[in-house]
Amino acid sequence: MTPGDAAAAVRAFWAAMGTNDFAAAARHLAPEAVVVMPLSGEMIVGPDAVAAFNAAYPATGRWRFDIRKLVAAADEVVTDVAVSDGRRTDRVISFFTLRDDRIARIVEYWPEPTPVPADRPRAAPIPDGWNVHGPLPDPRSTP
Repeated sequence: MTPGDAAAAVRAFWAAMGTNDFAAAARHLAPEAVVVMPLSGEMIVGPDAVAAFNAAYPATGRWRFDIRKLVAAADEVVTDVAVSDGRRTDRVISFFTLRDDRIARIVEYWPEPTPVPADRPRAAPIPDGWNVHGPLPDPRSTP
């Protein structure tokens, strides 16, 4: 599998998730697919279980998925995706492993915003709306 093929497969999965037809999204998964969420200690096995989990997840509106960054190499893809139901927006960093053009494993990290520790030096805040994965700023224009 080329990196382009792997990227296309994962983009198709996120596009299907965006329809909120989670059974359709699950068709992008291999029969033995597993979704692992190490931070909460959970694992979901099989496409039907993944579809049921996503369909039952509480939401105030339709889920939207905005790919902020995608990096692909052979049968591995990493995405940074903003997930929103219209009321709340979260980020998920997902590591995909593909087998035979389908997603065999997803390892998801759902980070929570955290305050800066009081004993750590302060860095500049990230400006609202700034794309952290966008073009690098010109270092000559940085104060």
